[in-house]
Order: sequence, then C-alpha cells, then structure tokens
Amino acid sequence: MFSDYAVVGITIIVSLGFVAVAIVSAWLVRPKRPSKLKQSTYECGEKPVGSGWVQYNVRFYLFALAFVVFDVEIIFLFAWAVVFKDLGIFGLIEMAVFIFILLFGLIWAWRKGALKWV
Repeated sequence: MFSDYAVVGITIIVSLGFVAVAIVSAWLVRPKRPSKLKQSTYECGEKPVGSGWVQYNVRFYLFALAFVVFDVEIIFLFAWAVVFKDLGIFGLIEMAVFIFILLFGLIWAWRKGALKWV
C-alpha cells in the first residue's frame, strides 16, 4: 500500500523539480540590462495610448464561470456513459437527478440574465 503512495509522491517531487529547474535556469540565462525601451508596452508596433488597465464588466467573468462549470459537467456525463451498463437503473436515476439540477441552474442563470453577453 505504501508503494502506491510512494509512486505518487515521487511523481510530485520530480515534477516540482522540473519546474524549479526551469525557473532557475531561465533566471540565470535571461539578459539583465533593462532599458526604458525594453520596459515600454509593445502593441504590434503602435505607440501605446492611455493606460493599459481596463475595468471589465463582471458579466464576462460570470459567463466564463458558467462555461467552465458546464464544461466540467460534460466530462462527468462522458464518464457516466462509459460505465452505464455497470450502474444499471440506479445510475440512470442518479444521472437524471444530476441533469435536472444542472438544468435548474441553467434556467436560473438564464432568468437572472447572467448569460446575456451585452
């Protein structure tokens, strides 16, 4: 049993080591001669006008969050479809309840206006 956890632990340690080596090596080989031109904003050769900070409407974040939630739920539907024969009628009822909850959330978000783009 310990060997199963050891494999996961070693994988995590090795992956963190790769990340650390990449960050340190990039820090070591980067040029360290900053200038005003290098630190200026570059927009496809155009001179920057105004501030680069823009305040976005919160609806864009709500729309993106709704997309991510429903995208993840589609992954659950795919996993359920793979093992559908093993689950039987209980799995069908459970997925029907799950889809009902998702549809209820979608209808609620639609009525609140969270899905309106503009």
